[in-house]
Amino acid sequence: MNTFLNLPQATPESVWAIMQESAKEQRKFRTEFEQSLKESREEFEQSLKESREEFELRSKQNDADFKRINKMIEANRREIGGITHSNGEVAESYFINSFKKYPYFAGQEFQFLDSKRSCYSKVLELQDEYDLVLTNGVSIVIIEIKYKARKDDVEQVLKKAETFRKLMPIYKDFAIYLGLAGLHVYQNAEKEAIKKGVAVIKQIGKAMVVTDTNLKVF
Repeated sequence: MNTFLNLPQATPESVWAIMQESAKEQRKFRTEFEQSLKESREEFEQSLKESREEFELRSKQNDADFKRINKMIEANRREIGGITHSNGEVAESYFINSFKKYPYFAGQEFQFLDSKRSCYSKVLELQDEYDLVLTNGVSIVIIEIKYKARKDDVEQVLKKAETFRKLMPIYKDFAIYLGLAGLHVYQNAEKEAIKKGVAVIKQIGKAMVVTDTNLKVF
């Protein structure tokens, strides 16, 4: 069975009306799409702006925290440095005054005492400083003073004899003795010093004690 729809006959006017309606719908769709796109872009830009502001705020906060931590570290470093310097001065004062009262070393008496002696040679481009130097007519004693004497300090003491020979050639015929002094001397430092022929000088109770076992002439 055939069914025929009773449709109105198309005319130029009806076709034009349909085209106009279609164009209107397209314009409406395009307008809504553009509005939606604009709103999405604005939301994205706003989100990006807020993210950037939050990042900058956190960066500034991190910079402030970093600067504050640096200040704390620097303050602690100065405080520790001050304490270390003070401890070093206490040790130097004790041993220098002790040798002033009792100027004997390696069975010899020493008439001259020089503390914090600095020597420099422009020709050799060499400079060194000696915490305590004892002299008489035939011998020199070079003593390195530490608040806490460690094993590594022994090598530093040994170098003093070498630099002193170069910087002070007038003492070329003198015997040089070396000593490592400390208000506290670590056991491995004491063993290393004695092994290398360096005297160990430390405070025991109220007395200064010099251990010169295996003492060598440098």
